[in-house]
Amino acid sequence: MTDKIVKSEQEWQKELSSDQYYVLRQAGTERAFTGAYWDNHEPGIYVDIVSGEPLFSSLDKYDSGTGWPSFTRPLDPANIRTRTDRMLGFERTEVRSAHADSHLGHLFDDGPAPAHLRYCMNSASMRFIPVAQLEAEGYGQYAELFRAKPGTKAAK
Repeated sequence: MTDKIVKSEQEWQKELSSDQYYVLRQAGTERAFTGAYWDNHEPGIYVDIVSGEPLFSSLDKYDSGTGWPSFTRPLDPANIRTRTDRMLGFERTEVRSAHADSHLGHLFDDGPAPAHLRYCMNSASMRFIPVAQLEAEGYGQYAELFRAKPGTKAAK
């Protein structure tokens, strides 16, 4: 995917639920422990709910204790953009999808080693695709990530 998705705010409001619109278009944050994916442990990938851009893998997801889906790195860094956010009166790093310009969440430097990154995302901004459906949904290139490699444990 290389094209930007451009729509009017009225089009976004028609397409998205009120929660999705608040998060994706108004840079809102869903309440902790309420999103669909904060406690999801199933193997698969997370894609932008608007554009379908692959964003994160369950292989990089961890329990940060915050109540939001947290990841150590993006699945495809080209699909993520960051920018400075000062909405709360202090500086944070906002994470947005590259093609839909959807607000996804924020990036913090308090994650696990070695990179210490925590991509703290909103469930409302993503759609989860289980491993068993990757091929059928057009994301077959990511199925290999979940296959066991010789000499390693099987991927979750």
